[in-house]
Amino acid sequence: MATEWLGLAEVATRARAERTVARTASGPIDHIALRARIAMWRDALAAREGVRWALHFEESTDFAAALYGAWHAGKEVVLCTDVLPETLARLAQGVHGLAGDFPPRCGALALHREPLPDHATRSSTGIWPVLDRQATRLVIHTSGSTGEPAAIGKALFQLDHEVAALEHAFGAQVDGATVLGTVSHQHIYGLLFRVLWPLAAGRPIASRGFFHEALLAAMEGPTVLVTSPAHLKRLPEGLDWAHARKHLRAVFSSGGALDAEAAAQAALRLGQAPIEVYGSSETGGVAWRRSDGSDAAWTPLRGVRWRSHEGHLEVTSPHLPDDAWHRTADLVEPDPHGGFRLCGRADRIVKVEERRVSLTALEHALATHPAVAEARVVLLQGARIELGGVIVPSAEGIRRLAAEGRRALLRELGQHLASRQDAVTRPRRWRLVDALPADAQGKNPQARLLALFRPPRPEPTWLTRGEESAELEVELDPALAVFDGHFPQFPILPGVAQLDWAIRFGREAFALPPRVIRLESLKFQQVALPGERVRFQLQWRGDSRTLGFRIESARGTHASGRVLFEGGKA
Repeated sequence: MATEWLGLAEVATRARAERTVARTASGPIDHIALRARIAMWRDALAAREGVRWALHFEESTDFAAALYGAWHAGKEVVLCTDVLPETLARLAQGVHGLAGDFPPRCGALALHREPLPDHATRSSTGIWPVLDRQATRLVIHTSGSTGEPAAIGKALFQLDHEVAALEHAFGAQVDGATVLGTVSHQHIYGLLFRVLWPLAAGRPIASRGFFHEALLAAMEGPTVLVTSPAHLKRLPEGLDWAHARKHLRAVFSSGGALDAEAAAQAALRLGQAPIEVYGSSETGGVAWRRSDGSDAAWTPLRGVRWRSHEGHLEVTSPHLPDDAWHRTADLVEPDPHGGFRLCGRADRIVKVEERRVSLTALEHALATHPAVAEARVVLLQGARIELGGVIVPSAEGIRRLAAEGRRALLRELGQHLASRQDAVTRPRRWRLVDALPADAQGKNPQARLLALFRPPRPEPTWLTRGEESAELEVELDPALAVFDGHFPQFPILPGVAQLDWAIRFGREAFALPPRVIRLESLKFQQVALPGERVRFQLQWRGDSRTLGFRIESARGTHASGRVLFEGGKA
């Protein structure tokens, strides 16, 4: 029998002891215990000034308690997608406080997780008002897969309508199942599928899993898996997939397109054809399809109306803030049975030397090459605007890399594009990677793709190069990736980077043995700062297999030491 459905505004109001809200390593958590945790956060946040509070928690149950505690304290909640320095710096300008799993450097701005006080259980009883569905608000951020992340405001009524639409479409299939997931609740997809929908429907939430073995071990009884294409594309052989087929009632995938091969493999191993859910941070959920390897059309969720206008998909639904039609950047064509098919995106048109280029078209063209498994193309800003291609080689590509080398493969990819793109509008810079950089939702944020093209070290200007000594200068460009996170408010060149550069530049100047034995007399006298010009003095003594180095600038010596290589005296 289905558990009583709760509107999202009533989760704390109508707590039920018989309702299990989470299954954790320390045991189940019932609805009354969750409300006690909500009370703790309500009281803690009500005592703090400011309306906008950012939340970040690793554990979904902790997050759910803080979310509802903040709402019942009258706060507007901002979802913090991660705790990277850049994210925190951006957040600090728009919130009054942080609550949850934040690094110590956040200081007084952060309200870190605290033990449940004795009075919380008592204060959780009594009158709990129903939340105002219009005034209770949440701010989420887009994934940044096509640019800088943008903030999107949501009222509780929008989220309430959306979880009701999910229940209408899939509730009967997943009744009584525990919700297991690989995606983060700090993004809209994970928030809806792993927190809000289960809370409304009375389905227990399991801790987030990352590895396939751990996910299999967590499947006890009926289970729902909430995941992403990135995870489903990497289901390894040799695991006990029969165990998954026994317990899984549904597999949900969102955040990107699931290719036909991965969909078919997932259906075979998991015993469930993945249900793809299409939507965005702006529109909320729009449509779904069961992905069995065929090019199935998308079926709109209940309450969603759609139309094609100038080839663009436009939608209106209760998941949006008003009744207006929202135009998306997705191109669409109708399906005879009332659904639609997606035909790519129209918003990824860039200009390179005044020529319009579709990044999507370039990616599709690259993906047709047998050596390419996946491809992304980004616009690289700088003194010269150019395109960068990020390639995940296929099995054929890996074989050809081993046989012919990187340069030959990239030359062939350029020739592959030459029939449709001239030299200016083809990628000039390339990165070959094992997997596309992805966030917790399995998406490929623009910032992570661009980071692949940031130089890890500066280009040296050689002043002298001899058999036993060499001297060079480098400019410490603030854009160097090595400065990221070290430290957010006062970036300095890490000592480990200085040592690494000394050895790498030494290898360019001298024929050094392959293996380092130990370091001697290593000293770091003063920090090196972005924007400085530093000089490396290198000395190679072949008889003792020792590389000596000194790093200096106009301010004096920064570091010095010796590196003993194999073959030297231990």
